[in-house]
Amino acid sequence: MYHIESVTLDELECWHFQHGQAQLLVAKQGAQVLSYQVGDEPPIIWLNEKAQFKKGHGIRTGMPVCWPWFGNLARNPDSVQAMHDSTEPATAHGLVRTREWEVLEIDDAGEALHIELGLPHIEGGLPGWPHHVALTLNIRLDTQLHVSLTSHNRSDAPVSISQALHSYFAVSDVRNVHVEGVDGLTYIETLDDWRRVPQIGNLTFTGETDRIYLDTPPQLSIVDADWHRRIQLTSQGSRSAVIWNPWIDKTATLGDMALDGWQRMLCIETANVMDDIITLAPGANHTLSVSISSQKLA
Repeated sequence: MYHIESVTLDELECWHFQHGQAQLLVAKQGAQVLSYQVGDEPPIIWLNEKAQFKKGHGIRTGMPVCWPWFGNLARNPDSVQAMHDSTEPATAHGLVRTREWEVLEIDDAGEALHIELGLPHIEGGLPGWPHHVALTLNIRLDTQLHVSLTSHNRSDAPVSISQALHSYFAVSDVRNVHVEGVDGLTYIETLDDWRRVPQIGNLTFTGETDRIYLDTPPQLSIVDADWHRRIQLTSQGSRSAVIWNPWIDKTATLGDMALDGWQRMLCIETANVMDDIITLAPGANHTLSVSISSQKLA
């Protein structure tokens, strides 16, 4: 059985779901998961205590949906940039995280709760992006959190997109965690002229981090010794991941994060970026998904 409750955070309508021991908070704006926690364990998806819940503004917390481009449009491949017609500003991380989504279905299947949200159709496409692509976000709660973003090209021409499920994970202290699954990968060091660099060993954190990992495996893990747990991410439809932490100086420039907030979060963003962008033929669809679980360390 599940329980659903409507809640309002400042200007935004949200839903609080409880299914078994799992608790999930989702905002209608952006179809954005805001937090996820199981029982008395520490949160898995980080709810930023300084997040600002304002209509028409992105929320720095949870799992923002970045679509139909990720990050700065000008840093995207030419085929993604060409989709934008420049009649509207190319806001960071795309166009859907500040739009109102609608609930299409909620289904309690006993051992799992399924929630489907959709972006209402806009005749002529999104402002500055005149393409007919249907977008749905599916959330499944069972022993894990499963989030899937499906794009279905209903126009008569190919469409190129980049995208990400921009997940903020809660950690005890980012200085004391490491990421497994990246050893041997190549990453783009965005803080050093976007150089391509080989990763040697697990990833640890000693300063601001903003890296795009390429040809990523299906599984990455955050190992948090202080909280005695491993957060495991299993992705599908993705061969790239962005790993980000703002550290001290960058955080001081952010008006919606506590000065020490960087210590308590780590972003691993399941993505389709750079060489991993998606081009959809007319009638084609693509699903980007991540399953998130937490296990106790031995």
